[in-house]
Amino acid sequence: MTQTRRLAATAALLSVAFSPPRDPWLGADKVKHFLMSFLVHSTAFSIARSAGMRIGSAQAAGAVSAATVGILREVHDRRVGKPFSIPDLFWDGVGTASAAALLNRSR
Repeated sequence: MTQTRRLAATAALLSVAFSPPRDPWLGADKVKHFLMSFLVHSTAFSIARSAGMRIGSAQAAGAVSAATVGILREVHDRRVGKPFSIPDLFWDGVGTASAAALLNRSR
């Protein structure tokens, strides 16, 4: 099973257990999560490459940065009374993976 399929299966299982029924998998909010994670990953990757890191290390820096921002946003949402959203985290992951795939070919 590919990593993408594992991620999707894990997200689906977690959503059944933890996601409130009013949190859809598709919508404008999910596009924002995708784009923000794509932007954070791309920015962190570019900064790391500019600092002289190799592509693999820069990819890791981008992924960690995007994951940190996504998780902290969900923690913030939870603190202000909104639900912690597994679908939001899923779309954060898709945005991060898309940026990584695109930037993996960069020089």
